[in-house]
Amino acid sequence: MRSGLNKSRSTRGRDSQHERGSAVRVKGYTIGPGANLRGANLSGIDLSETDASGALASAAILNTNIIGPSVSLREANLSEANLQGANLSEMDLRWAKLREANLSEANLRGADLSGADLNWADLSQADLSGANLAQANLSDADLREANLSAANLSRANLAWAVLRGTNLSRSVLEATNLRGADLNGANLRRARLRGANLTWSDLSGAEVTASQLAQAHSLHGATMPDGTKHN
Repeated sequence: MRSGLNKSRSTRGRDSQHERGSAVRVKGYTIGPGANLRGANLSGIDLSETDASGALASAAILNTNIIGPSVSLREANLSEANLQGANLSEMDLRWAKLREANLSEANLRGADLSGADLNWADLSQADLSGANLAQANLSDADLREANLSAANLSRANLAWAVLRGTNLSRSVLEATNLRGADLNGANLRRARLRGANLTWSDLSGAEVTASQLAQAHSLHGATMPDGTKHN
């Protein structure tokens, strides 16, 4: 049995329980601080409102187990997980699988999501300020009104992502794929767009300068901030 994972007879068969700031019991298991969950399979788990801040690295192969504080989810499979409103700030989520996960309103400030798969994930109104999303797959993700200020999105895939009203100020979008992305009303002030692919993107009403857009690799077919279409 791995560190941080304990079988409890008294909790066997019970429904999952969330306790902010302490270990969590679910289906007979208690997963507390420092549990080793690197590469864990937690697809479909409900982690809404869970506080897992201050996580360090880690791994195990578990199914449908909830995680307590100070747990790393590096390379973990959290596809279709419910993480709505969860506190995952500063967490190591490198290369985690989060396809179709619900991360709406989650606190991911300063989290390391580099290389993570967030295809079709719901990140609406999530706080990703200062997060590392370099080379992450965010294609078709919902990032409406999310806070991505000062986030690193270099070489990330945001093709057809929804970024309406999203705060991308001071973010790094160098060589980022934003093909077909909906950036209507997005805040791109001081964002770095060198080499970004903005083909067919919608920049209607976005806060971005002409000099910033001039650094993009492609604006072919894009709707510009003033509503005109780029050739």
